[in-house]
Amino acid sequence: MADVLTQAQIDEMLKGIASGAEPVVTPKEEAKVKEYDFRAPKKFTKEQMKVLESIFENYSRLLSSYFTGMLRLYSRVSLINIEEQRYSEFNNALPDYVVMGMVDLGIKNDEISETDVIVQISNSITFTLIDRLLGGRGEYSDISRDFTEIEVTIMTDVLRAMAQLLQEPWSTHIDLEPKLMGVETNSRVVQTIGHEDTVIIVALEVEINTQKSIVSVCIPAIDLDEIMGKFIPRYSRSDRKTNAERDKLRRDTIMTGISTTDLEVKAVLGQINLDLFDILTLQVNDVIPLDKKISENIEVYVGNRLWCDGKLGTYNNKKAIMVENFTEN
Repeated sequence: MADVLTQAQIDEMLKGIASGAEPVVTPKEEAKVKEYDFRAPKKFTKEQMKVLESIFENYSRLLSSYFTGMLRLYSRVSLINIEEQRYSEFNNALPDYVVMGMVDLGIKNDEISETDVIVQISNSITFTLIDRLLGGRGEYSDISRDFTEIEVTIMTDVLRAMAQLLQEPWSTHIDLEPKLMGVETNSRVVQTIGHEDTVIIVALEVEINTQKSIVSVCIPAIDLDEIMGKFIPRYSRSDRKTNAERDKLRRDTIMTGISTTDLEVKAVLGQINLDLFDILTLQVNDVIPLDKKISENIEVYVGNRLWCDGKLGTYNNKKAIMVENFTEN
């Protein structure tokens, strides 16, 4: 709401103008402007990002235990950033030769198509792991070359284990069986994601033997949005409210549609089993005793389902049932 000047302030302003003095205008604080790229709009909300943070913080702890146990060295993995960007920006920042694992999340949901994730390990971590696993001290020297077959074989086993560790952090949200589909050592030939596609980059800082570097997990935004759409609504109050209203409207629509449906309602006085001979020899005025006393309630069925019971009587010269109890089904 705009400020309203008092009469005294108005009089003072008019006097100043009459005397030739220019009014003093207090500059307002400049509005903070946040840059927004309309060519690559953000697809994920803060709520979805928080869920991703929780998932990959758990994944970081699992990786810490895995590296420590495998290398017998102090290892620590921590989540440092989750960023939404184009795949071309991520790929252009990579060196020509780098270890990248192609992981299929193996989601057990027919409504979700196959989801491929890229796990990229920086060269400093790669050569530290290779040196330690081949009997060295886990030292890294700056090397810029392609990887040998032995090195690729070693890193394939490491990436396979890293892929399987993705299952537990996601298990509280969705069922999946991640598995390594292949290993690529040339970042320029990876074609699983389009260069202009939006991706989520999860940066994990790995510290091994005082050596720090980054492991990145690249997830296509379109696939991640499809996955998170299956479980994110339960984290949002507004979504829960929207879902509740939608469910109520759906129930009301269904009830309106079936309210005019005809159903058979029958009252059963009692039941008894007779031999075929007794049935064939029935005569007029024969008496068939039932399994109920005359004082007991009569069961009322809707279709083939027992619905309620009540007392037999008359209403407007017609047989009627006065309902007393409903069955709990």
